[in-house]
Amino acid sequence: MKPETTIITVQGKKLLKAFIRFPLDLYKDCENWVPPFESDEFQSLGPDNPALEFCEKELFLACREGKIVGRVAAIINHRANKKFGENTVRFGWIDFIEDFEVAKALIDTVIVWGAKRGANTIKGPLGFTDMDREGLLVEGFENESPFTVIYNYPYYPEYLERLGFTKDVDWTQRFLNFSDELPKMYKYSTIIEERYGLRIYRARTLRQIVSRGREMFHVLNAAFDPLYEYTRLSEKQIDSYVRQYTPVMNKDLVAFVVNEKDELVAFTVTMPHISAGVRKAKGRIFPFGWMHILPWLNARKNHITEGLLIGVLPEYQAKGAALLMTKYLHENYIRLGIKRMLMNPQLEENYKVQTLFEPYNPQPYQRRRSYVMEIKADTL
Repeated sequence: MKPETTIITVQGKKLLKAFIRFPLDLYKDCENWVPPFESDEFQSLGPDNPALEFCEKELFLACREGKIVGRVAAIINHRANKKFGENTVRFGWIDFIEDFEVAKALIDTVIVWGAKRGANTIKGPLGFTDMDREGLLVEGFENESPFTVIYNYPYYPEYLERLGFTKDVDWTQRFLNFSDELPKMYKYSTIIEERYGLRIYRARTLRQIVSRGREMFHVLNAAFDPLYEYTRLSEKQIDSYVRQYTPVMNKDLVAFVVNEKDELVAFTVTMPHISAGVRKAKGRIFPFGWMHILPWLNARKNHITEGLLIGVLPEYQAKGAALLMTKYLHENYIRLGIKRMLMNPQLEENYKVQTLFEPYNPQPYQRRRSYVMEIKADTL
């Protein structure tokens, strides 16, 4: 007979640390799993997350005989529910041992928590906003995960589907190979610049990148607004992300497009593929984790990048702004010796971005899924 599974609510720093570090033990023998930065997890899951202006959350741990065997975050994004006309509770940060009863206990806990707050649907894995990791891995388990996305064991989707979850949306993730010659399509870049008054903003210093940070996230808000479960980032969130991310951007691996008024209309952010270093550092930069990560940040030695974000204002999406950015990046990649990019997850139904890189013949890498299930009326 299996020991009883007990669910406890995370309260205090000690349990929060245990919540954040549980996957380190669960995936200790998995070479393809990569931890997030621990400092980012404390920021996201702690009381100072700006998203808590419009979100509720509770963290739960599953335990057996005093040992942690699972975790999950329950989240209600009130802004998203209002925007999409839903009463949805989200589950995120879900991990569990290979035991169906543990997975069931965690999901049942989120369902009850959500139902008490009026939820009639449960979706996930989703975070507070699109800036958090989202989507359960359902294909590509054999590939090393980019450190910015979820990796999970193959039994995760099996258990969720056994619980009654079905597909809501999928994100595909592909990779591109870069040759030492630019594709022929870039011969039109000069025409685009002249016709629409667009140009690449060539940042020379980190300060110049940071100065565009707020504009970048405002472009993101406008570009992502129609997408699945997206809610616009608040000014406090934007301030937080500018402080968190822009200081570590590499000026040669980002591209900004501005119009005749020097207004940012499009951007793309890439970075070196640092998964191996982050895994060795166990997600901790300090005191010595940076020693494992630093060598992978050298773009001249690390020949793989990760595409993190791309955003184009709606009114410029048919005017070639994206072409200018990819040309600029490819030129830099040739100079730096970069040969491959692992693209960020892209919604399967977002045909504009799905077709954007077709000249590079993108190849499948991984696929992620957001699941959905109705909450029974008699749950409580």
